[in-house]
Amino acid sequence: MTWETVIGLETHVELATKTKIFCSCTTEFGGAPNTHCCPVCTGMPGTLPVLNEKVLEFAVKTGLALDGNITRHCKFDRKNYFYPDLPKAYQISQLYLPIVRDGKVSIRLESGTEKLIRIHELHMEEDAGKLVHDPWLDQTRCDYNRCGVPLIEIVTEPDFRSAEEVIAYLEKLRSILQYLGVSDCKMQEGSLRCDVNLSVRPAGSVEFGTRTEMKNLNSFKAITKAIAYESRRQIELIEEGKRVIQETRRWDDNKDATFAMRSKENAQDYRYFPEPDIPPLEISDVYLEEIRTQLPEMAEEKLIRYQAEYDLPLYDAQILTGQKALADFFEACVAQGVDAKQAANWIMGQVLGQLSAKGMDAKDMVLAPSTLVRLITLIKDGKLNRNTAVKVFEAIFDTNADVDEYIMSHGLEQVNDPGALAAAVKKVFDVNPQSIEDFKAGKEKAFGFLVGQVMREMKGKADPQAVNRAVREKLNF
Repeated sequence: MTWETVIGLETHVELATKTKIFCSCTTEFGGAPNTHCCPVCTGMPGTLPVLNEKVLEFAVKTGLALDGNITRHCKFDRKNYFYPDLPKAYQISQLYLPIVRDGKVSIRLESGTEKLIRIHELHMEEDAGKLVHDPWLDQTRCDYNRCGVPLIEIVTEPDFRSAEEVIAYLEKLRSILQYLGVSDCKMQEGSLRCDVNLSVRPAGSVEFGTRTEMKNLNSFKAITKAIAYESRRQIELIEEGKRVIQETRRWDDNKDATFAMRSKENAQDYRYFPEPDIPPLEISDVYLEEIRTQLPEMAEEKLIRYQAEYDLPLYDAQILTGQKALADFFEACVAQGVDAKQAANWIMGQVLGQLSAKGMDAKDMVLAPSTLVRLITLIKDGKLNRNTAVKVFEAIFDTNADVDEYIMSHGLEQVNDPGALAAAVKKVFDVNPQSIEDFKAGKEKAFGFLVGQVMREMKGKADPQAVNRAVREKLNF
């Protein structure tokens, strides 16, 4: 029998506000345990929550970017459950009147196929704390720093049929959120976490199977592997005549498997009721229009503009617009007068290469656009050859050191003295007669060897094109 996997996602996004959703505690990542919390976010008796207006702004902005319907009259609800990381024993969330409904995201797969993913809703809520497990002491401790950090939860319809579609959606969603500036989306810090609801059914069936939920997956690799494992596990259960149990499961990266945590709750199990301490929200036309005017140029719009305005190939434009920080860096370079294609080549090559090698995001690099522009300009003006420029780039990438000072202090400025070049060529030819004979015998590799020896003699500071010309002229003499 052929089986079909059906997937829906619940994506939790930590918002990039400076303070928490209902109090003035910092949202900064890290810090000693239980130092970023107060009586409000830990739910002490007699405290009252006050909504952070920036959270509403970010939620509305995201809803508009996802082409959703903004709920003009919305409110918060209490989601009641007991767990050690939730000191109040309830979470302030939105069930009945979420801030956004009925959005959509268009994704493109590797095959070129486009697919529309429907957004069921987007709602605001507060994050819970974190349990820290210490296997050496056999203890579990509570860190409440994350309690009250503002979240938006984006819930899709069960429109996914493969891990490829899920990753394409999450990459698109991450891009939208970063362009909006509402979240840094650092999965390694928990800023973007995903719950995967998955079931299987016979191909062609319209009835959904029994779903399981895999909680808090925080990497694309883990999501891909978890979907493959859970799909296979459910199919095997059904084919063995067993039934799939509706439950919440956790993914174990070390064992490449999912494990049952608890039976899957339904909404009634949480005993939702309206949050009594926060009044309903009324969103006016004026407020909505004000937020709409703040929406930035998004990746799709930049993609089209880069091709038209800078005459960049589609591939280049896709890479540059893939991360907002990368697009901002590119535009800052071009604004300083550097050739757009040259800037694109350096960014796609050297910049992305260094970021990948160091495991960094583009927005975290200290290298300034003006520094890269200066390197490109020196190459253009014949004061630095590209190979040396790459070495300079790699040396100053982490510090953004002054390019000219580095070149001067290390004696790297390009030598354009024809006499010095001619002398270097003569010296190399004098000590490598066999290579000259090999070239004359048709061995083209010998030419490359001679060029390399001349560059070495010039300590890498000669113009490679000038060296090529000088060697070839000498050989053909």
